[in-house]
Amino acid sequence: MKKVINGSLYNTETAQCLGYVEPAGLDQRAFSYFCETLYRTKAGKYFLHGEGHANSRYGEWHGNNGGWGEKIMPLTVDEAKEWAEENLTGEEYIKIFGEPEEASENKVPLNLSVSPELKAKLQRIKEQTGKSISQLIEEKFSD
Repeated sequence: MKKVINGSLYNTETAQCLGYVEPAGLDQRAFSYFCETLYRTKAGKYFLHGEGHANSRYGEWHGNNGGWGEKIMPLTVDEAKEWAEENLTGEEYIKIFGEPEEASENKVPLNLSVSPELKAKLQRIKEQTGKSISQLIEEKFSD
């Protein structure tokens, strides 16, 4: 599915699939069946693609007739992380976003100043990867 939202293209065929969920116990013929897939575009934007039957949050109704529907919803990094926390395993979450800072051991705070250009570059990489700036620095300088 392709959808342009606020001038950005969201395409399930070209974006990276990060995770998938469907409710346990429902088969695809159930009237309330739905599934959701988390994606990241090449530009680092996150989105959720959901689809399902008429009684799901994705179903479409036309008068008294309900049927299958699908939607694409852009997500912020924080919204994508929240979705992943609720729907994926810890290992899957870490593979996508890295280890949460709160769970990291042996870390010390560091206050530093950088040029506006470097800050902007780090921010872009953070948005593209979903990793914190601390994680990016750690990865760059770890042996």
